[in-house]
This record gives sequence, structure tokens and C-alpha cells, in this order.
Amino acid sequence: MHSILICDDQPDIVNALKIYLTPEGYTLHTAHTGAQAVETVKNEEIDLVLLDIMMPVMDGITAAA
Repeated sequence: MHSILICDDQPDIVNALKIYLTPEGYTLHTAHTGAQAVETVKNEEIDLVLLDIMMPVMDGITAAA
């Protein structure tokens, strides 16, 4: 199954996305900063990243670059 990284600094948004995606059988990873997202992509096989733009430590635009 495909692997998705959910990255958002607001836990409620991360949890809501997990509620919708878990029943579909995706492998889910989470991060709460852009820096955590970059590390996760380096260490895991990720097929799709759902990435917030405005986050602490490293914003989503910088993380995606």
C-alpha cells in the first residue's frame, strides 16, 4: 500500500486527516515541522506528502524545495 506523510503543526488537522485516510489502508507518517518532514522523507519511502505551508522551525515551502 502507498505511504503518506501528513505534516502540519496543528494536531487537530493531522488527526482529522488520519481519520479519513486510515480506513483506506494507507501507511501514514506524521510530522509537525518542516524539518521533521524532511527527516521523514529521508528515512522512509513516502509516496505522497500533505504539507502545510506555515509551520514553525521550517515552513512547508522551504521543506518542499
